[in-house]
Amino acid sequence: MIDFTALIRDVPDFPEPGIVFKDIMPLLADAERLRAVVTALADPWRDASLAAVVGIEARGFLLGTPVAMALGVGFIAVRKAGKLPGPTVQETYGLEYGTDTIEIHADAVSAGDHVLVLDDVLATGGTAAATAALLECLGASVAGFSFLLELGFLDGRARLGDTRIERLVLVDDEAGD
Repeated sequence: MIDFTALIRDVPDFPEPGIVFKDIMPLLADAERLRAVVTALADPWRDASLAAVVGIEARGFLLGTPVAMALGVGFIAVRKAGKLPGPTVQETYGLEYGTDTIEIHADAVSAGDHVLVLDDVLATGGTAAATAALLECLGASVAGFSFLLELGFLDGRARLGDTRIERLVLVDDEAGD
C-alpha cells in the first residue's frame, strides 16, 4: 500500500493565520504516487455507469482529468464565476467569511447524466454541495463525491446528505493527525 500522506505538506497560516493548508503538489510531482492516487480515486467508481467526472477548480482539475481518463468518460470543469466563456449556470454559497460563486457551462451535462464530483479536499462541504446543486439544476444526478483528503473535524459530509462519498485520506483533527 502506498502512503499518500508522506508527500502532503502542511503549510501553516496559509491562506490566512490559523489555517493549515494541505499542499498536494509534492504528491502530484511523484509519478508513482500520482499513478496510485488516480487509480485509487477511479477504482470505486468503475461500475457506476458514469457519464462524466466533474472537477472543481482548481486542484479538482488536476485529479479529475486523469480519473476521467481512467474511467473512460469525459471531464467537466466547475469554475469560479467569470472564468468560463459562453452561457453558464451559477451557484452562490456561503463561506466562513462571506460568499463565493461557482459556475458550469449551461450545456455541460444532459438531463439524466450520472456524474462523479471530484476535488482534492473535503473541508466544510460548501463547494461540493454547490457543485451538486448546479448539476441537479441542469438535470444531472450526482453518483457521488470523491476526494483525496477529507478534513473530518470540519464535518463537510453533513452538507452532502446521503450521497456516496469516497476519500483516500482522513485527517481527524486540526493538528493534521
